[in-house]
Amino acid sequence: METVATQDVTVNDLPWKIEYKSERCTMCGNCVAACTFKAIEPVMERRSTTFSTGNQPEPTSKHSAVLVIKQKNSITESCTGCGMCEKTCPNQAIKPVRNQDSRFNLLARKGGSPIKRGGRSNLNSARTLDNIIIGRISQMTDPALDSERHTFDILAPFGRVLPANELPLSVKNGEINLTGKLPPVNWIYPVIFSDMSIGALSTRAWEAVALATAYLNEKYNMPVRMSSGEGGMPVKLLESEQLKYMILQIASGHFGWNRIVKSIPKMKVDPAGILIKIGQGAKPGDGGLLPAAKVASHVQAIRGVPKADLMSPPNHQGLYSIEESVQKMFLSMNAAFKFRVPVAIKCAASATSVSVYNNLLRDPYKICGGFFLDGIQGGTGAANEISLDHTGHPIVSKTRECYLSAVKQGRQGQIPLWSGGGVGLTGNAAADAFKMICLGANGVFIGKLLIQLMGCVGNEQGRCNSCNTGKCPAGICTQDPRLVQRLDIDKAAQNIVEYMLALDSELKKLMAPIGNSSVPVGRSDALVTTDRGIAEKLAIQYVC
Repeated sequence: METVATQDVTVNDLPWKIEYKSERCTMCGNCVAACTFKAIEPVMERRSTTFSTGNQPEPTSKHSAVLVIKQKNSITESCTGCGMCEKTCPNQAIKPVRNQDSRFNLLARKGGSPIKRGGRSNLNSARTLDNIIIGRISQMTDPALDSERHTFDILAPFGRVLPANELPLSVKNGEINLTGKLPPVNWIYPVIFSDMSIGALSTRAWEAVALATAYLNEKYNMPVRMSSGEGGMPVKLLESEQLKYMILQIASGHFGWNRIVKSIPKMKVDPAGILIKIGQGAKPGDGGLLPAAKVASHVQAIRGVPKADLMSPPNHQGLYSIEESVQKMFLSMNAAFKFRVPVAIKCAASATSVSVYNNLLRDPYKICGGFFLDGIQGGTGAANEISLDHTGHPIVSKTRECYLSAVKQGRQGQIPLWSGGGVGLTGNAAADAFKMICLGANGVFIGKLLIQLMGCVGNEQGRCNSCNTGKCPAGICTQDPRLVQRLDIDKAAQNIVEYMLALDSELKKLMAPIGNSSVPVGRSDALVTTDRGIAEKLAIQYVC
């Protein structure tokens, strides 16, 4: 008998166990070929069978070697529960099953390194938005609208909106004349496709989102905008007519901006805006990270970097105050496009969010075009698990605080407030967006929901969430040419388009009962909650 090594890792220590039925298996090899994490392998298994064929018991033993599929006892090659083996098996002989007795979280810190993963937080699943209900406004004082036939104006500003008393207008001989320049403002759909870079996403996944954006604009006249993410864009897109649907992002790593700057003289149209990312809500303090495994040759070309881990600092180096960022970044970015393109800033929701927003509202140049707040429940491509699960602020209260602070100053709406981080977490982005808008946001941005529409199987209970490994089994968050081919661009784009069309219809069905033809920014009287603490914090009605 072998010596029992009690410290050895077994399948029962791993988060997922492979349930395998050898009698159904035909050894086609599909499951082994489909598993990008190499969690299973074909092995020879010794079997002994005792049988009797005569009228009287005459036991006979038969020994044989049988080829079977076996799960590896390995931390580095553990099953993630993605289910690709089950999808590709023609005989339903194999599937992953969640292991309730897992010790993986204790054993996975080999070499003293923190656990890294992609996806969303596994711990912060309780959401304030789920405790908020859209109440019914009186049909006597606020008559309901017909959501099927009424005309709705579902638009939000991206750009600085001046109050009436600051507009550069004069009246002469009964005519209104413009005496100065107005800050650029683009009126867009109140849902932005959030920043996910070429590198974080595969080229096919990024192309699918861009294709869906263009199709929604040109086929359905729905002015949805897409943020490029940090890392630049293909030159062909920079020099195409479709650039007008894109928000170019510059982040603390400045990746890809050399190519963008060189393309400015050749741009046929202006981009929809510039978004300067100071930080993101899901992992404040860590900065961005694109692992070397995902820095393929085309990513190197776009970003102008060698094949290495690409780390963005957690903040823009050399900027020590919001006032300085206004002077250095907003002014320079506006000047690059001759003040034709609105420029916004994106920050992680934090204890100082209101202070930052107040400083932006006092911007003397009147050129800050938006404040993007990102909460802890947003997705991320690669992060330390400790940061992803335990640092950050929920987005709801921070959005509300910023809006109410602007209201007290009479400056609400001057700098559009956009919120994200878990919007659509439960599958219904329309309801989440409507509630955030009623609390004071001009619009929301969504990211993780898009990759789920494209086929991502990751979830908040720890399934897959291996975006950081470059082994995405769905071909979405990988640069492996073999895996990238798994993604059907047209089907992925179609899923996004169909979801957005349904979202548009659902938004109208929520706006109609409260009698709003336009986006109900700040209409907190339309919201109620059964949680007294939430009611007091957000200043909305408590009901039971």
